[in-house]
Amino acid sequence: MKKKYDKFEDEIIEAYEKGELISTTPSKAELEKFRSAAQLTFVKDRRVNIRLTSPDLMDIQTRALEEGIPYQTLIASVLHKFVSGSLIEKSSRITGRSTRTAKKQAAG
Repeated sequence: MKKKYDKFEDEIIEAYEKGELISTTPSKAELEKFRSAAQLTFVKDRRVNIRLTSPDLMDIQTRALEEGIPYQTLIASVLHKFVSGSLIEKSSRITGRSTRTAKKQAAG
């Protein structure tokens, strides 16, 4: 099955194929900054237990499968993005069961 790309990804592929992209090597200072940020990101020293509805967990697991990551990693990533203010909502290819249920309840 051929992967479908969004407009931005298509533009990058087109620019690459035309030879318009150039490779750059980050400076040692930039590499150290990236390395430090990565190390801080991966330090997980606290455990949190939460209860979710079965449909929500199934939707999370499906989305994680789409992204190719474990669902716990997806949850941690979403929480990190939320608290850091960088969470950007994007529609999913899946139709959430929990979303459908909420819409039915609101309509009824």
